[in-house]
Amino acid sequence: MSSIQTSKGVAHMVGASAASGSTGELMPATRSASSSDFHELGLAAAARAIRDGEMSSEAYVGKLLARAREHADLQAFITIDGASVLEAAIQADRLRRAGRSAPLLGVPLAVKDSYLTKGLTTTIGTSALATYRPTQDAEAVANVKDAGAVIFGKNNLVEMSYGLTGLNTHHGQVKNPYNKANVTGGSSSGAGASVAARIVPAALGGDTVGSIRVPASLCGVVGYKPTPGRWPAKGVAPISDTLDTTGLLARSVEDCALVDAVLTRSPVPSAHVSVNLKSVRLAYAPRQYLADVDAEVDRAFRETLRQLKDAGAALVEVDLGEDFLALADDTTWPIFFHETMPAVRRFIAVNELPISFEQIYAGLGEKVRGGWSHFVVAAGAGYVSGEKYLAALNVGRQELSRRLAEIAFGQADALLFPTTPCAAPRIENQWTFRVGGKDVTDLFLSRNTHPSSAAGVPGISIPMALNSEGLPLGLELDAAAGRDRDLLALAHRVEQVLGRLPKPRGF
Repeated sequence: MSSIQTSKGVAHMVGASAASGSTGELMPATRSASSSDFHELGLAAAARAIRDGEMSSEAYVGKLLARAREHADLQAFITIDGASVLEAAIQADRLRRAGRSAPLLGVPLAVKDSYLTKGLTTTIGTSALATYRPTQDAEAVANVKDAGAVIFGKNNLVEMSYGLTGLNTHHGQVKNPYNKANVTGGSSSGAGASVAARIVPAALGGDTVGSIRVPASLCGVVGYKPTPGRWPAKGVAPISDTLDTTGLLARSVEDCALVDAVLTRSPVPSAHVSVNLKSVRLAYAPRQYLADVDAEVDRAFRETLRQLKDAGAALVEVDLGEDFLALADDTTWPIFFHETMPAVRRFIAVNELPISFEQIYAGLGEKVRGGWSHFVVAAGAGYVSGEKYLAALNVGRQELSRRLAEIAFGQADALLFPTTPCAAPRIENQWTFRVGGKDVTDLFLSRNTHPSSAAGVPGISIPMALNSEGLPLGLELDAAAGRDRDLLALAHRVEQVLGRLPKPRGF
């Protein structure tokens, strides 16, 4: 297998010639993309360019493979099979020339390494599965392949998706393209980095308490978490059956809407939107979502509200209750920790993985193993009792959902807040850092995202601004459960008002 591998912080390549480029011609893709800036194409733009014959999939993929090799120090990937990727691109070009049409034909898409991929190593970020090659694809992977997508490679992730910073003991610390001294966020860390670095136009990720939206915010890309159950999760390694969702990291809301249409077998929405926000009502809850945030985040969010108001939106200030943050904590974490062990055991059994829960646990890196030892296994001092778990599931979760439905979504089309309460912390301080003069831990990065997860509502993070250090800050929009298409349409309009962030220097 010709592959690019990233392991223990050292990048190395096997079969480099397969990833060095292509004999296909890379023609100008759109009026805004030429052979020198092809990597700026988003998923939808690349699909149009390939469909219209403005560039070949083979040439496009070959250039991106070379780009992956150039930026291997980001540690964004665990596995890339260069020869197979190019062969899939060549086949896509053949199909196009034969008249085949498909929404994602010939477009490369990266996949978080928690998704099963047929014949392609799937590690879930562990050492115990370092050589495991599944015999079938996760359902979402199979569906995007059916839509013509080329699976580019498997993104690095926090081991077993259990973390928010991007550290993987076995496969390296993923680095933020905006500053390699800073974290990417997690657990979909490699997905965020590879999209921000323009190595791929989009990547499938997974979100339990913010694992898509946090890296999207910190890496300056778009991160979409659908309503739970909207996208297929079969064949994706779980943390919590209640909280988990599959989703996407991309460079535009349009790209998220395209993949949503593919995975829900819905019509592809129009790419043309108005920047006029008249008749739109947007709620914000400063008492809850601006509490203890970084001062620059607060200023950027309030400036964003001003921009949206100037574009015609009606702003509605709401209060979700003095105990909202405590309620969210007391609901989210008991569900998160209590469901991990049974969920992982079922995943192993259903998919016939050649390993046991105990073997995975024994091989975990120090940080994740410490967390599992305390919270996940029954002998742990912090193990969540069945009674506490059921209270969180049946009482706390219902109350969170009720408040958001009645107080926020009952008065507005969406709830707005800063996705993360700060920009990306430095790698050297990733476990404890200061925000607003207070010491916080890495869990603070999900402070604003995990209430949405516990309530079971869809959310999307879009780039909001760069701080004074040039690091991205994200804006999240949440909507009522099941209102995903409305949320995506609204987020597309908001994105047009805010504009795009400058890309990372050097990328």
